[in-house]
Amino acid sequence: MKVSLNNLYELVGTTKQAVSQYFKRREVFNGQLKQLICEAEELRAEHPGCGVEKMYYTLKPDFLGRDSFIEVFMQLGFRLKKSKNFIRTTYSTCYKYQNLITGMVINGANKIWQSDITYYRIGDDFYYIVFIIDVYTKVIVGYQTSDNLRAEANMKALKMALKQYEAPQIHHSDRGSQYGYKGYTDLLIGYGTSISMGEIAQDNAYAERINRTIKEEYLDYWKPKSFKELKEQVFKAVNQYNTKRQHDGIFKYTPLGYYNYVINLPLPNRPMATIYAEGQKKIELTSSQLNLFAQQALQARNCPNCLIINV
Repeated sequence: MKVSLNNLYELVGTTKQAVSQYFKRREVFNGQLKQLICEAEELRAEHPGCGVEKMYYTLKPDFLGRDSFIEVFMQLGFRLKKSKNFIRTTYSTCYKYQNLITGMVINGANKIWQSDITYYRIGDDFYYIVFIIDVYTKVIVGYQTSDNLRAEANMKALKMALKQYEAPQIHHSDRGSQYGYKGYTDLLIGYGTSISMGEIAQDNAYAERINRTIKEEYLDYWKPKSFKELKEQVFKAVNQYNTKRQHDGIFKYTPLGYYNYVINLPLPNRPMATIYAEGQKKIELTSSQLNLFAQQALQARNCPNCLIINV
């Protein structure tokens, strides 16, 4: 006897549409769970003694309740005393991209942006700050302060940057799951931006330096007492940094001052910068690119939109 699917659905008290919607919801849930596992792995690596319940309140997933989170992550082996057969999931569920920037020669803003996440502790609570920096001018183009490690903060920082500045040719970061988040990578790709990732902290040195600068030169002196104060002081620090803090590496300009200076220079007269993994960017004012490229051609790739002279 043949039984049609419609008859079968009617027999069990459901519909084809309901079944289809169920599988779509499961697909979305599985994708969110994979992302959350990446974030949980990174949190545990940074704070090895963080228990599962505290992990929930730090990550604050909006699709999973506390009890379900604890049950799922206990089953995944996130107890503080992990079972020996626990399988790491960070690398299998997170995206990887090659490091595209080390040794590259650039001569303008919005060629390379770097981003990183840092934490700031107030009492027993940890908060997180995302910065995106234009490597050439040192301008902080986007930022966000958050009370959790979810990718939404990175998305807000990136959208802020893209609203105010031209999209970069390359976006570089570490391999944190927030930067492999599909919404984040899709947004960059939609703007024609190439994605680059480093394997170690030194590969992301420009962004790491901004983390230290904002924390050590501003926040540690102001000593915010609450999350609200922290957000206000990060806003103030970024404004002070971009508009008032002079840099030896950019000829004692402020970042925004240097940005406005170089965009008005003819392309051949713009200072060239070589990107180094340890973050030591060397810039040289020159009226002749021929001599400069003769010195750097063997150790550096050229930015696709830079004026190139073969030597």
